[in-house]
Amino acid sequence: MSELAQRQELIRLDPSDTVAVCRVAVGAGQRVCFDGGELTAHNAIPQGHKIALLPHAVGEEVIKYGHPIGVATAPVAAGQHVHTHNLATVRGRARPRGAR
Repeated sequence: MSELAQRQELIRLDPSDTVAVCRVAVGAGQRVCFDGGELTAHNAIPQGHKIALLPHAVGEEVIKYGHPIGVATAPVAAGQHVHTHNLATVRGRARPRGAR
């Protein structure tokens, strides 16, 4: 197993996801790995919480499990903690037919 594969601190559940799940608690400024590369955490992120893999503009969909789980309520930089302070959930809400 490669060194990169051994130290993947993040789990991206689907290749189209714009966030990943932290397998371990991540410190601010820490370089973290996932199956698509590396990034630097902007802030401390608890184990099990989401980290942005890409920047998100206000109103932009956040993708996890290959599906939208919410929209950004504030600008989110790649490497930033994604949680209730900057994400409004859409899970469990009715969506128009044919909407992704």
